[in-house]
Amino acid sequence: MRFEMLYSKIHRAKVTDANLNYVGSITIDSELAKSAGLIEGMKVEVLNINNGERFSTYVILGLPNSGEICLNGAAARKAQIGDIVIIVAYAGYEKSELQDYAPTIVMVDGSNKILSIKKEV
Repeated sequence: MRFEMLYSKIHRAKVTDANLNYVGSITIDSELAKSAGLIEGMKVEVLNINNGERFSTYVILGLPNSGEICLNGAAARKAQIGDIVIIVAYAGYEKSELQDYAPTIVMVDGSNKILSIKKEV
């Protein structure tokens, strides 16, 4: 049996841009994405703390160390610049893989700079 579990999250990132006239996705600073184990094209859920919206999209890598968190296309309607979001990725695990299970949690500051990276539930 496989279990869908939290793989990683970027906690309390600030939306820096919203581009309605783009095909779709979320652009994430590539260094920030890498720290959370996110790869280009990977499905993520975005949880907007300001308005309660929850939606799925996919990752596009942005400029490294830019702090960029840009919602593109339809997702741009789900958040405003300055909103605080949690970006979550899930993965499938076999029961045997869960003995040492610990997702990656990336905490950021108000400029989306990494404060800490932890492996914890």
